[in-house]
Amino acid sequence: MSGPTFDDRRTSFGEAASAYAEHRPGYPDDAVSWALGAARGAVTRVADVGAGTGALTATLVARGLEVHAVEPDASMLLELERRVPAAHRHRSAAESMPLDDACVDAVLVAQAWHWLNHAVAAEEFARVVRPGGGVGLLWNVRLVDEDWMREVDALIGGESSMRAAVRKEAPDEATPIVLGLRWSAPERAEFRHNVTMSVDSLVRLVDTYSYVRLSPDSAEVLDAVHAIAQAHAASIGRDTFPLSYVAVVYRATRSGT
Repeated sequence: MSGPTFDDRRTSFGEAASAYAEHRPGYPDDAVSWALGAARGAVTRVADVGAGTGALTATLVARGLEVHAVEPDASMLLELERRVPAAHRHRSAAESMPLDDACVDAVLVAQAWHWLNHAVAAEEFARVVRPGGGVGLLWNVRLVDEDWMREVDALIGGESSMRAAVRKEAPDEATPIVLGLRWSAPERAEFRHNVTMSVDSLVRLVDTYSYVRLSPDSAEVLDAVHAIAQAHAASIGRDTFPLSYVAVVYRATRSGT
């Protein structure tokens, strides 16, 4: 049996919008500040592209920014409306947004750049961002830095039915981000942070991964993750435990004055 395709994975998130909103980690403030720092001058209006259920949107609104959340999935956008009613919402693909030319100071893309047509999206971002504005691309990458997490990682990434579907989403330092001639050369930075999890919240987090949700073995995988996490919690004598992440951020500045 073949595994889930790229399009299967890209369009699977709406079915789990509530779980995605509740269990996917947010982004540390210093990472968001650094991403916004690509823009020259004041930043008051931002487009959150591929906004999902609004994890980054909420952070931007809390900073007092006018936020335009762009998301193609209706279920995700409905969850975003419930969580962040102050944001302007647009159901749209990133490659063709219903936004005016030069109308925002920055575009941020959290955990979604790898789903986009890069060349087309970069041109569209250059259209909607004012000259001197910025673009920021963010990923949360789960660190596999303990034995029990190595067990979980081997489980969710090592099944033969999943192996072909598991792609490296955040580019490493050897993989260039190409935005085209209308943007400065991208800069890269990393920001470590921890998220507190319980056994159940970890299982629900894993269930939001597209390559797990679409696997025919997902129930067995989730049961095994539960057992591993439960054993870890028992070994440390606590109901909750930290999960380590690094926020990988790229930023660039729009050419022009």
